[in-house]
Amino acid sequence: MSGKRPRFITPDGFAAIRAEYDHLFGDERPKLVEVISWAAGNGDRSENGDYIYGRKKLREIDRRLGYLSKVMKEAKVVDPAKAERRDEVRFGATVTLVDEDDAERIVTIVGDDETDASNGRIGWSAPLTRAFIGAKVGDERAVRLPAGEKYYEVARIDYPAG
Repeated sequence: MSGKRPRFITPDGFAAIRAEYDHLFGDERPKLVEVISWAAGNGDRSENGDYIYGRKKLREIDRRLGYLSKVMKEAKVVDPAKAERRDEVRFGATVTLVDEDDAERIVTIVGDDETDASNGRIGWSAPLTRAFIGAKVGDERAVRLPAGEKYYEVARIDYPAG
């Protein structure tokens, strides 16, 4: 990984990626190969919808399997429950931020491969995260967002119980 940032991931995130890989490889792909084989035996493949769609879907699954395999190979699993410094924002922290309008926003810093912004899980390389790495309760930071610069204060930092 020369010149690349580490691909951090939580244990739960790694387990979810592994489960998706196992499901695609062990369940979805074999069923699809069976359908493609059946469709190929029906004669003219150029106008065979099951065959054409099946091949397309198989390529999509194989691409996804390749991506998931790469993620698992490069992943550096970091358990936030074992964090030594719990007084500052680091990977795996759940942080309560307060903006200049006193609106609270709770985010959990996770690996870039397990982000889910709608559930407050943001990747560790996101602008908001980069602005707060190392911050402590009471620290205020400016974050450059697409809509412009916004200021947030760290109101609380939590880590999973270890």
